[in-house]
Amino acid sequence: MKRFVKILLIMFLLFPVFVKAEEKELLKNARNGILIEASTGEILFEKEKDEKVAVASLTKMMVQLIVLDKIENGDIGWDDIVVASKNASGMGGTQIWLSTGEKMSVRDLFKGMSIVSANDATVALAEYISGSEEEFVKLMNKKAKELGLSNTTYKNSTGLDEDGHLSSAYDLALLARELLKHEEILEYSSLYEDYIRKDTPNKYWLVNTNKLVRFYNGADGLKTGFTDNAKYTMAATAKRDNMRLIAIVLGEAEGKVRNSEAMELLDYGFDNYKLDLIKKKNDVVDYLSLDKSDVKNIPIVLENDLSVLSKKTNQSIKYDIDIKLDDISLPIKKNDKVGVINLVSNGKVIKSSNLVSKEDANKVSFLDYFLDNFSQIF
Repeated sequence: MKRFVKILLIMFLLFPVFVKAEEKELLKNARNGILIEASTGEILFEKEKDEKVAVASLTKMMVQLIVLDKIENGDIGWDDIVVASKNASGMGGTQIWLSTGEKMSVRDLFKGMSIVSANDATVALAEYISGSEEEFVKLMNKKAKELGLSNTTYKNSTGLDEDGHLSSAYDLALLARELLKHEEILEYSSLYEDYIRKDTPNKYWLVNTNKLVRFYNGADGLKTGFTDNAKYTMAATAKRDNMRLIAIVLGEAEGKVRNSEAMELLDYGFDNYKLDLIKKKNDVVDYLSLDKSDVKNIPIVLENDLSVLSKKTNQSIKYDIDIKLDDISLPIKKNDKVGVINLVSNGKVIKSSNLVSKEDANKVSFLDYFLDNFSQIF
């Protein structure tokens, strides 16, 4: 009998039993969660995805989005200097220990918010953009409405517990997906460690609260949180090959359990799904020729990736591409919609993407048009 047990033990050591993620009970301990594929937005798994709950510092993803929008639009810059107010420096919870009147760049404040989830850095950025945190929160709620985050209401910029400050797993997935359209976010969320105040006696070491970026294959973001009401929360993202997944995990009693269940959720997606990238964002698919345009052939590109998500067990499907152009008149601005590209299988449209102009095109004057045509004759 003892020999049999020994042989059985050796067999287990040599041939360990692996349990596929699909055979596990996903998010067993979480209150809420969701897994989506980023480019298509398709839901791969959900658990109470629309329940309104406290979400702690996942709130800061909205702050990150607004900051990046402002930088992209030229309203603020990475090197702008922000002066910390008494209100910002007095914030509780996680912080980078701003002192009242301290000057710090938008870049370093963004690092502090993104890497260690610093509340003081978050409020300093909010005040810099809107003059006060209260006014910035109005901007957050306006943006939430624009994005269709129907279960989200913000009361502050940090995610600290406050009555009525709520969101949902699905809303957070939509927010994360929008945030990831700014590729700069990954430059910060993927950092496991960095420093601020580098050339001062108060050099400060930042260590990422998201341990997945160090220990999970492909992980490069996105945000973690904890408060008494929300418990441990996480918005995790990882990319393998050409597929990016977004996992939201809410209401975990322990940080380690949150991390492990987030990884199991991502494993489930990568183990069971594949993404066929048919055409990439900004790929030129055609040229537009318009009478009296100052650009002879206007490049038409995809607004977003054209991809098809399917289970790995499914057979490959053949697709046809159908391009439909709008009725277009000059002038055309870069990124103006000019048509749509459809992916067709068995006569059915299964995926679509807008087509946009790659550059500006203006209507030439009658004289320029006449001279151009005259020169072509001779």
